[in-house]
Amino acid sequence: MNKIILLAILFYLSSLCHVYAQNNNYLSFENKKELQSFFEFKNDDSIILSGHRGGREKGFPENSIEGFENVLSKISAFFEIDPRLTKDGVIVLMHDETLDRTTTGTGRLADYTWVELQDVRLKDSEGNITPYKIPLLEDVIKWSKGKTIINLDKKDVSMERIVELIKKHKAENHVMLTVHTGAQARYYYDRLPDIMMSAFARNDKEYEDLAISGVPWQNMIAYVGATIDNKNMHIVDKLHANGVRCMVSFAPTHDKKKKTDERDAAYREEIKKNPDIIESDFPIEVWMVLSE
Repeated sequence: MNKIILLAILFYLSSLCHVYAQNNNYLSFENKKELQSFFEFKNDDSIILSGHRGGREKGFPENSIEGFENVLSKISAFFEIDPRLTKDGVIVLMHDETLDRTTTGTGRLADYTWVELQDVRLKDSEGNITPYKIPLLEDVIKWSKGKTIINLDKKDVSMERIVELIKKHKAENHVMLTVHTGAQARYYYDRLPDIMMSAFARNDKEYEDLAISGVPWQNMIAYVGATIDNKNMHIVDKLHANGVRCMVSFAPTHDKKKKTDERDAAYREEIKKNPDIIESDFPIEVWMVLSE
């Protein structure tokens, strides 16, 4: 074989391997059945990881594409993120109502236009200034296709605008929506029948509210609280019977521990309770504990 052709083939194969190495943590779904199957409870002890606010790894801000990419460079995960409105009605990502904690800016996000935010830079969880800017939700939706699922929390953006944006980008296969009530779930289902939702089911009232909404269980995962215990185990059993995975969040509890070894010890105890989905500020760290 011609040496030049052989070298070209080897270079091509090397490129393919490099691409695969970069992308083997991506989550990509062609249709709703694939997405629903991924989230369906199968009683196989599998655990899916979610980055709360995208994650809070050192050097990478929460609610940033750069932070999402950092997580996906190491593990597979989906991301809970926070859409908010600027003064001129542009949808960006920001958890807090104010800029102070996570950016170099000060004051209320809603008091700034999108143009005025261009000089603001994001901080990581330790307060270090990064070169990264506040992202547009629309850019994150475009970026996430073929890479992961983004779960939009309920902040100050109207449900109507969220529906419009998802329809515009045909994003039902890589965007899911957090809903706090059965009425919210029904609103989205009537307009986006293929959409997946992360629904609150922390107690009997919330569970029944979802049950009477008429939204199919296969369109949901369920947030059951910070842990699984005697108070909510009967709800978890009902959800499992309907094929629904149950998610717990470490963000309000174990993630707040300052030391890594303390967090990891707490993670190990929670994992023994068999959650189906774990949401954490430190998804890579939780994955390392799971991998033990």
